[in-house]
Amino acid sequence: MASNSFGSIFKLTSYGESHGLALGGIIDGCPAGVPIDESLVQIDLDRRKPGQSKITTQRKEADKVVFHSGIFEGKTTGTPIGFSIENTNQRSNDYSHIKDSYRPSHADFVYDKKYGVRDYRGGGRSSARETVARVVAGSIAKQFIAPIHIQAYVNQVGTLRLDQPYTTLDITQGEENIVRCPDPIMAEKMINYISEIKKKGDTVGGVIRCVVKHVPVGLGEPVFQKLHANLGAAMLSINAVKAFAYGSGFEGAAMFGSEHNDYFNADGTTKTNYSGGIQGGISNGMDIYFDVAFKPVATILQPYESLTTEGTLEETHGKGRHDPCVVPRAVPIVEAMAALVFADHLLMNRNTKI
Repeated sequence: MASNSFGSIFKLTSYGESHGLALGGIIDGCPAGVPIDESLVQIDLDRRKPGQSKITTQRKEADKVVFHSGIFEGKTTGTPIGFSIENTNQRSNDYSHIKDSYRPSHADFVYDKKYGVRDYRGGGRSSARETVARVVAGSIAKQFIAPIHIQAYVNQVGTLRLDQPYTTLDITQGEENIVRCPDPIMAEKMINYISEIKKKGDTVGGVIRCVVKHVPVGLGEPVFQKLHANLGAAMLSINAVKAFAYGSGFEGAAMFGSEHNDYFNADGTTKTNYSGGIQGGISNGMDIYFDVAFKPVATILQPYESLTTEGTLEETHGKGRHDPCVVPRAVPIVEAMAALVFADHLLMNRNTKI
């Protein structure tokens, strides 16, 4: 299996399956001498881990990271950073009923056809549990890219959406509730809605908005390494993501050029930011902001029709422990993937001027 690595210079290679002994990764390209607070890495993992609230999967995993190399006395050594996260709460029997069938809207069918073998226990390598390695690497990247600051939050669950721009919100308040929405009133509505959906054995999707501040001018390339293209690729690599839009996004398609243009101030900043902080594939120093849309989790705890490996259709129903809505736990994953992109571009940018 190819394509287990992400990044050009600052690179993560991940390994592991949902119900294997452990997951982990190797981070290449991180410069030496970067101060690393391992407790901050664990905080990001705790934000992603299962079982953290009543509206997430009830699988209980400590998700404690162990670093094996690349960090000494609180600083990176410039060598590969190796790490692992042990799986401790697998219930593989929850998946025995799909051993010989393919779940709709999962990777089961295409995975089996591509490789001729699949780990049906929770999806194996295609499970969203793989993202635990991304969060570790992204948390290391966050500390490398400082003072660039990345903050994501839940902007929408189902039809419940925050309509105000992020500039009118204290987006750090998203961490004050279990759905990670910075508006307390909307957060309560979202929590109640997800709880109702969960009782019905159904699932619902949502949108995460990510804001990146203090980005220097000049990150990104004008042709094949456009900053927004790399961010889009990073976000679309996350399980269950269906769409990515930055700046004005799809709304910009309905605007005139005269209203969409970001006119300059004398200091090089812009009066508006429909560009989302990126022009010509290169950061312009303004805030970078983008939306990531997640589909409803495909595993529903209701009867549904599945395709067997023998080519027949049969009725079955989902079992096991699953998120009724993935977006609360996906917030740190979005941040992590963004951090990996910015770490990579900072290192690429070191060679642009003499």
